[in-house]
Amino acid sequence: MKPFQVSDQHSVYFLTLTIEGWLDIFTRKDYKLEVVDSLNFCVERKGLEIFAWCLMSNHLHLLCRSKEAFKLSETIHDFKKFTAKKILESLEKESIESRSQWILEILSKRGESQNRITNYKFWKDGLHAISVESSWFFEQKLHYIHNNPVEDLIVEESTEYLFSSARDYSGKKGLVKVELY
Repeated sequence: MKPFQVSDQHSVYFLTLTIEGWLDIFTRKDYKLEVVDSLNFCVERKGLEIFAWCLMSNHLHLLCRSKEAFKLSETIHDFKKFTAKKILESLEKESIESRSQWILEILSKRGESQNRITNYKFWKDGLHAISVESSWFFEQKLHYIHNNPVEDLIVEESTEYLFSSARDYSGKKGLVKVELY
């Protein structure tokens, strides 16, 4: 078993999904909302249970598990494939992103070195999955996820950041359906 992989498809995991080259893709509202919509789809249709999440400019943290009839690794694979396709189509066509050509060049170069990639390499391989074995670890990762935008000086209070579940834990309605811990 390789490190950072999902071994039990129904356990709780702390996941980090990263954009190739740590490119700041999620600086545009439309791209952030694409991730939000895709997460909600996975919750509603693919059995994903999200306990915490935070979308930063170049990565996404999730504290989640998959319901019994589904596999976490397959759900996240589908999520990554779909979001990459949607955002890349936007970058190629009617892009709202002024850096679209530059981003596409970098993602194209990242894809050239891999036989299975035809055009662009958007997400880094893997999920950087860490199994959550205790309530202490769960709470530590919950705090870490919600504190990400504070540490990055995007907001002063974690509950001010829209693209995170910190709002849900403060009693406000968040953008993604979460299961409160």
